[in-house]
Amino acid sequence: MITLDIIRNRLIDAIKYSNMSITEIANRLGIKPPTVSQYLSGRAMPALDTFANLCKILDVDPSYILGITNE
Repeated sequence: MITLDIIRNRLIDAIKYSNMSITEIANRLGIKPPTVSQYLSGRAMPALDTFANLCKILDVDPSYILGITNE
């Protein structure tokens, strides 16, 4: 079963492995760093377009972040 915790944890891992800072990711997305932090804490979820751009920036398959695949 796909849960928000799975999505959040995979997002945290993808950011960790990207070696990019929260500030760098936020700047590339055109949002503020606290917004990215809210995604990681589970207090907020990105809009679909922001999610797609985040996956592109992190070079990760959206289906992995969403828990659809394990690769």
